[in-house]
Amino acid sequence: MMCRSCVGELFANLSSFEPGKTRRGFVVGSALVAGAGMAALGATRPARAQSGGVDLIFRGGTIIPMSGADRYTEAVAVDEGRIVAVGTEAEVMSLRTTSTRVVDLAGRTLLPGLIDPHQHTGVGAVITALFEDVGYPTYKTRQAVFDAVRVKAAKTPANDWLYFFGFDNLLQGGELSIGELDTLSTTHPIMIYYNNMHTAAVNSAALKAAKIPDDIQELPGGGRFRRDANGKLNGLVDEESALRRMLVGLPKLTPQFVGKATADWLKRNSVAGITAVHEAGVTVAGDLLQGYERIAVQSPCRISISLVFPSMNAGDPYKEFGRGARATQVPNCLLSFYAIKIVADGSNQTKTAAQTVPYLGGEGKGELNYEPAQLKKMVAEVKEAGWPVSIHANGDATIDAALDAIEATYGPNPVTGVNRIEHCTMARADQIARMKALGVQPSFLMNHVHLYGAAYRDLLFGAERAERMDAAGDCVRADLPFTLHTDSPVTKIGVLQLVQTAVTRRCLFDNSVIGKNQAVSLTDALKAVTVHAAGQIGMRDRLGSLERGKEADLTILESDPYKVDPDKIADIKVSETWVAGKKAFG
Repeated sequence: MMCRSCVGELFANLSSFEPGKTRRGFVVGSALVAGAGMAALGATRPARAQSGGVDLIFRGGTIIPMSGADRYTEAVAVDEGRIVAVGTEAEVMSLRTTSTRVVDLAGRTLLPGLIDPHQHTGVGAVITALFEDVGYPTYKTRQAVFDAVRVKAAKTPANDWLYFFGFDNLLQGGELSIGELDTLSTTHPIMIYYNNMHTAAVNSAALKAAKIPDDIQELPGGGRFRRDANGKLNGLVDEESALRRMLVGLPKLTPQFVGKATADWLKRNSVAGITAVHEAGVTVAGDLLQGYERIAVQSPCRISISLVFPSMNAGDPYKEFGRGARATQVPNCLLSFYAIKIVADGSNQTKTAAQTVPYLGGEGKGELNYEPAQLKKMVAEVKEAGWPVSIHANGDATIDAALDAIEATYGPNPVTGVNRIEHCTMARADQIARMKALGVQPSFLMNHVHLYGAAYRDLLFGAERAERMDAAGDCVRADLPFTLHTDSPVTKIGVLQLVQTAVTRRCLFDNSVIGKNQAVSLTDALKAVTVHAAGQIGMRDRLGSLERGKEADLTILESDPYKVDPDKIADIKVSETWVAGKKAFG
C-alpha cells in the first residue's frame, strides 16, 4: 500500500467550497468538540491557590521518557501545557500545591504522544464519508467485492455514479478489468479506487460519462489510462492527473460536510493514541488552509501539513511564522507546516513504482512520474523557496533519482531541515548509506511487511529482494533516524501495529518472517513514532520525548509494550491522550 502523497489534488475540485459563504474555511460543528475532551487553545486557566506550583503531575505507573539513558522514570510535572520536571516521584511531587491535579496512572504506561508522520487527513476524511468501503478487512474475496457492488447498483438510480474505495489487488485476487466491471452494471458509471491510492478501475459507463476519448495519451505527472494487448482501454487508471478525470460524479462538498468529516477523522486518531498527524501532501484551493486553522483550534491532535509542489505558494501567507528546519507554527492553534511534497513514482503493488531490476514474471520495471532532470528542477524550486523537500519514492530507481536531485540541490545536511524519502520501500544498502551521508531520512510504511510481505516475496520481487523491504535494520546500523507511518486511509489508523511489525517482521497472510535482518528493537521502533517522527515534521525541539521544556503531548497505554509479547503490541489498549497539557481522549 503506497501513499498518494499529492492525493489531495484528486479532490481539488471539491476544495473550493464556494468561498465567501463562510468567513474562514470549514465550519466546525459539535462533532469536533463533543467527546473530544480538549478545551480550546487559549481558554482561561484556573488560578492557582498558591504561586510556584504546577498544573499536573503524572505518577503511579510506568513512564517511558524516550530520552536519556534510563528506560523508565517515576513522575512528570506539567505546567501551562509544557513539561517542567521529569524524575523521581519525590522530586516531582515536591512541586505540588493545593491547585495541582495529580493523575494516578494506576499502573498504566505513559509515553510521549505518538505521532503518525505520514497520513492523508483531509482525503481520508472525505473518502471515508463518500466512498463505499470494499477493502480486504471486510470483503475477503473478489467475488464478495463484486456482490457488494451489485447490491449497491440495485439500490441506486440508473446513471448515478458508484464510488468504492479500498480494493486490494494483492489480497483480493489481482487487477480488476473493464470487462468484469461491465458485468456489474452497464447503466451506472463505476470507479473502484485501489487502497494504494495510485490506481483505480472503471467500467465502460464511467469512461463514457467522464468523456475519456479512445485515443487519450499519457498525462502530466505520470497520469495514464492503461490499455490491453490490442491497444484498447482496459479500465485501469493511474496517478492523479488521470484519476481526477474520473471524479466528475462526486457531489460538491460544503464546508459543513468537510469540517465534520475531518473532525471525525481526527477523533479516530486520538482514540488510537495519536497526538500529532502529518498530512503528507495537501493541494490548496479556496479557503482550505483557513479551514484547517479553524479545526486546529479545537482539534484532539496536532495537524502538521506538507503542501504538494503545485501548491507551494499557498504557504507564503504563513512565512512570517518561520520556514525551514523548524516547522511553521500557526499561532493560537495546533496547525503547522513542514516541507513540500513531490510524488516521484507509483505503487509496488501495481508494478508502477520504478525499479532498476524488473518485477517478477516479466520485463516491466515501472515508471518515474518525472524525468530526472525535471525532478531536479522541481527540487531546486523547493529549496529556493526555503523549504525542505519530501519525495515519494517506492522503487529503488526512483530513490536514485530522488537522492540525485537532493544531493545536487541541497548537498549534505542542509540548514533548511530534514529532507525525507517517503515510503522508501525497496531501498538498497548503498542508498541507505547515501542517505546517511546526505542527512536524508526515510519514512517507512511498515504495514507493507504486515500485509504484503509474502506477496512481495512470491509475486513481486522474489525472496532476496523482499528481504530488504522497509529496511529499518539497515538504518539502525547506519545510525540513520527513520520513522514509521500508516499512510492512512491506505492502511488503518494507529501506529502500534507499525511498531509491532518493525520488531517482528511478521506477515499477516502466512505468518512468515520477512527480512529478519531488518527487524529492530522495540526502543528503535518507538523512537520512529515519537522522537524521530517529531524531527521529521520539524518539531523535535517541542515534541517526541518527555523532557523539560517540551510540549505536554502524552499517550497513556493500558500495558507496558516492553512487557508484552512482541506479537501482541498492536493489541495494547489506548487509555488516554493529552495534547499541550489538556486531555484529548479518555
